[in-house]
Amino acid sequence: MRQALRGLTTRGRSFLAAAAAAALSALLLGEKDLLRVALLLLLLPLLGAVTVARTRYRLTCQRELRPGQIPVGATAQVVLRLRNLSRFPTGTVLLEDRLPYALGSRPRLVVERLRPQQPSSVVYTVRADVRGRYEIGPLMLRVTDPFGLCEMVRAFPVVDRLTVIPKVSPLPPIRLTGEYTGSGDSRARSVAVHGEDDTATREYRHGDDLRRVHWRSTARVGELMVRREEQPWESRATLLLDTREAAHRGEGPASSFEWAVAAAASIAMHLRQAGYKLRVVTDETELEITDAAGEGVLLERLAEIRLQSRSDLTGLVDHARHAGAGGLIVGIVGLLTPAESEQLTRLNIAGATCVAFAVDSTTWLQLPDEQRTALLQPHQSATTALLRSGWRVIDVSYGARLVSLWPLVAANGGSGSAYRTAMAETVAHGRP
Repeated sequence: MRQALRGLTTRGRSFLAAAAAAALSALLLGEKDLLRVALLLLLLPLLGAVTVARTRYRLTCQRELRPGQIPVGATAQVVLRLRNLSRFPTGTVLLEDRLPYALGSRPRLVVERLRPQQPSSVVYTVRADVRGRYEIGPLMLRVTDPFGLCEMVRAFPVVDRLTVIPKVSPLPPIRLTGEYTGSGDSRARSVAVHGEDDTATREYRHGDDLRRVHWRSTARVGELMVRREEQPWESRATLLLDTREAAHRGEGPASSFEWAVAAAASIAMHLRQAGYKLRVVTDETELEITDAAGEGVLLERLAEIRLQSRSDLTGLVDHARHAGAGGLIVGIVGLLTPAESEQLTRLNIAGATCVAFAVDSTTWLQLPDEQRTALLQPHQSATTALLRSGWRVIDVSYGARLVSLWPLVAANGGSGSAYRTAMAETVAHGRP
């Protein structure tokens, strides 16, 4: 009963105040009718509190997210399913679901009287413009008396999580040339070698087809030798994502880092659709993607990735070299210094095709000319050093669209030409 009295609404407390005022006036004026009015005003909130206190609702609630994973800028539906399991009907039920600020204001929903065993469903919509993983819930349920004089709050502790992934943009198909690994129009590929050595034959094993016996090697070695199976070729790609806080500028969805994350997601999905065996490397982790399940894990990782306080690319380069970077290497980097570009040049091993999307994050903010020049000069020197080491560099400025820049990865005419073409493309598109 005490809990119910503490649950008196503003209306209920107003009734009590009016009852006290009417009773005092009745005593001062000697009006018995006014005293009856005071007793009525006092009785109504007390009856509401007793009604709510003695109500033993047994309600169940289930929450469903449709869907549980959405890209940035999309909407999701939240479905709340209630059922009254008690033998008594409910009064008006007020629902309030707790949401993080990024998903909007808390929805307040009203469910009218529920009969015994009666189910009911309510739906509301959330929209996220910032990637991340958000908790929805717990659900707060407010039960009131018919006059709205008293209410009790109950909570369903179940919490669901909505994952907001980067927006994946479809990229045009291109033929990646092997400019740095030879001539021709074939992709940069690496050989997956199986076996103890790289010879053309090996010793006979039980179950081997006798038609594969290599008699010349058998005569020379003195034991049965068989021809090795043809070595399979596979397309390999390594995607590097620079997460250094000092390399990016801007805040929120319009920051240079958000552009880089969305570009990483789009390029990763495009390379997987093209049949590449992909590794995604950041300052903190490396992730190999070989199937659709790996693609889902990658998008979830990118949904939660944050800027790091690291000051150089040592961690990124070390992870890439540990992953055995080769084949096609695509780096999405922020502002660089000559020392950092020298670290990246170590990844340009024989047989690798290296492409860097160099994000000029100074264009994401209106900086004074002196400050912008101080940041941009080392960056331009670093990209020039990358070009000389054999990387193909594509400059990215604010307003540039990845769909327009992606064909430059396959541009012919040398890396310097690719860099100049990219800058012309960026200027042509300008700011949105």
